[in-house]
Amino acid sequence: MPSFDYAESPDPIREDLAFAHRRAWHRIAGAGTWLTGAQRVAVAEETRLARECELCRERKQALSPFAVEGEHDHAGVLSAPMVDQIHRITTDAARLSQKWFESLLADGLSVEEYVEALGVAVCTISVDGFHRAMGLPLEPLPQPIAGEPTRDRPDDLVEGEAWVPLRAPKAIASELGLPGGQAPYVVRALSLVPAEVHAWSDLSEFQYLSRKDMMRFEKVRAIDRSQIELVAGRVSALNQCFY
Repeated sequence: MPSFDYAESPDPIREDLAFAHRRAWHRIAGAGTWLTGAQRVAVAEETRLARECELCRERKQALSPFAVEGEHDHAGVLSAPMVDQIHRITTDAARLSQKWFESLLADGLSVEEYVEALGVAVCTISVDGFHRAMGLPLEPLPQPIAGEPTRDRPDDLVEGEAWVPLRAPKAIASELGLPGGQAPYVVRALSLVPAEVHAWSDLSEFQYLSRKDMMRFEKVRAIDRSQIELVAGRVSALNQCFY
C-alpha cells in the first residue's frame, strides 16, 4: 500500500491527512459496488491520462466538445463510454449535458457504473490536486485487490431529481449524521452507490471540514472559517463547479 510519506514536504502536512489519503487509495484498490478493483484503479489512471489527452485538449479549445471527433489517449482497460465519461468529467466538467450522459448509457454504460466511476474519479482528482498544490510528486496508484463487486442497490431511490437516481435526503442525512435531518444535493449526488458517498465524506472531512465543524464558525483549522470558505469558493469558481 502506498505510504503517503509527507516527511519531505516543503511545508508541514498533518498526519491525519496522510491517513485519509491512505484510506482513499485502499478503497480505490478494492472491489467496489459495481466495479472490480482493477477497474477502479483504471478509473484513477484515466483521470491522470485525461490531463495529457490530445482529444480532450482539442475539445476544450473548441466552441463545442461535440465539434471534435477522435479517440481518447487511454490505457486500454475500460470501455469506451467510461473512458469518455472520466476524460470529460476531468477536463471539461462545465459542459457536460444530459444528452451526452444518455449517449453513454446507450453505448452500454450502466448508471450504477457511471456513479461509481465518478466517485473514484472525484477522490483521485482530490488527492492528486492536493499533491500538485503542495508541490509534491503524485503518489503511485495502488495495486488492485482481488474481489467481486457487491452489486448492492439501494431500495429508497428517488427518480427524476437528477440525471441519476438519488437516495432520499433523510436517509443520507441519518447515515452521515448530518444536522437537520436533510442532505443537500452535493452530498446526494453519489448516493446511488452509497459506498462512494462515504468515501467522499471521509476524504472531505480531512481536506475540508468534518460534519461537526461545518456547523462551527470559529477558528477550527490553522486558518479561520471565513478564510476556508474564501479558498473553497475561489477553487470552485476556477474549476467551474456547478451543483
